[in-house]
Amino acid sequence: MPHEVDHSAILDRLAATRGGVRNSFDDLDPARTAHLIIDMQNGFMEEGAPVEVPMARDIVENINRISAVMRETGGQNVFVRFTTPPQGSPSWSNFHVRMGPGAEAHREAFTPGAHYWQLWPELDVLDEDLVIEKQRFSAFTPGTSDLNAALRERGIDTVLISGTLTNCCCESTARDAMQHNYRVLVAADANAALSDEEHAATLHNMAFVFADLYSTDEIEGLFGD
Repeated sequence: MPHEVDHSAILDRLAATRGGVRNSFDDLDPARTAHLIIDMQNGFMEEGAPVEVPMARDIVENINRISAVMRETGGQNVFVRFTTPPQGSPSWSNFHVRMGPGAEAHREAFTPGAHYWQLWPELDVLDEDLVIEKQRFSAFTPGTSDLNAALRERGIDTVLISGTLTNCCCESTARDAMQHNYRVLVAADANAALSDEEHAATLHNMAFVFADLYSTDEIEGLFGD
């Protein structure tokens, strides 16, 4: 099962401080919305993988459901894949310091073409979907991903975020998306962290400033009607 975190309780608690408003956007257009599926790769999904997130295996069904409703309503699915930066890229030496002894294994795991770099095979990925690489936690870090340009070219003004880790790459991408002036939605039960506590903390941060929160059922109703 996905994380047992009640996103509605988070919204209710914050709504009490802002005039009863739970979510900010009520005029969402599927045709201007991109579903960003973050880092659902073998290296995060498989048992024993370098950055295994066990809960990520439990959100695949919800991600596939959201992907389906986006296709049905004219939205765009974008599978965003963490990729080891090639030689000559801007330095990210501090990341390698923080990774410590695991840095080289991480680099090898997410090198293009490696097994762990590949998307998880249980994801529904169709030819009409986009697959975009990112070389940082956030898919909007300038110079490390083509995501922002691809979305602008398609007239996208809203992003809906699912994937893993809730409190790392998903949160980083959501924060930067909002600061690039996208309207941001987070699928509360289609993101995965290493614990309910970490997941809940990010959902609170998102609802506090950066994003609207919805369950997969709510998203199907929101875009499917």
